[in-house]
Amino acid sequence: MKSILLFIICLSLSISCWAQSDNTITITINNIKNDTGKILLGLHTENTFMKTEALQKSAIEIIEGKIKVTFNNVTAGEYAILVLHDENNNGKMDFTPNGMPKEDYGLSNNAMNFGPPQFSDAKFEVTTEDITLNILL
Repeated sequence: MKSILLFIICLSLSISCWAQSDNTITITINNIKNDTGKILLGLHTENTFMKTEALQKSAIEIIEGKIKVTFNNVTAGEYAILVLHDENNNGKMDFTPNGMPKEDYGLSNNAMNFGPPQFSDAKFEVTTEDITLNILL
């Protein structure tokens, strides 16, 4: 009897842990200045933000100045989204000779700073509910 009870407890714990990794983050952008190129999006933790490749990424075509994309199977934790309007489709942000970005970009929380983006300004928390974000470029 004890082993059956222990099995039921373990099973219920494993199901609740599995369910927590099924969150989604849906991002919409409605203010893209043109349909040229693609929008590149990256889902980051503090450890990957501006340092390494995103945990999840997407490159999406722009239709009438808008996009919508969903990141699936996101576990609970703190994240930030980086967005780039890659107008020339070269897969990276381009800069002017004085170091200013040539292409539009955005962050979760619509954080805008002078200088490089900061995780602390763009972070949001994923718990047990799906997240919907509207990011401005």
